[in-house]
Amino acid sequence: MLASRDHLLATHEEFRKLAQEHTQYEQRLSSLTHKRYLTDDEKVEEVRLKKLKLRLKDQMQSIERQYQEHVSQGQVA
Repeated sequence: MLASRDHLLATHEEFRKLAQEHTQYEQRLSSLTHKRYLTDDEKVEEVRLKKLKLRLKDQMQSIERQYQEHVSQGQVA
């Protein structure tokens, strides 16, 4: 599956955009988790970012599945 992810990152604009957003959310979450204490707003942001990140991951996995189906049917070079 890693090869398909690499291929999609190189050739599929929407997949690449989703991956970039996912990385941005991950970086922001990482900065929040390194804090000793979170404000109420930061707690809300943390939950929101986790949900957004999960939604992006689901979308990326859907694109990967579609790609794999096309590859297995010989429709993608």
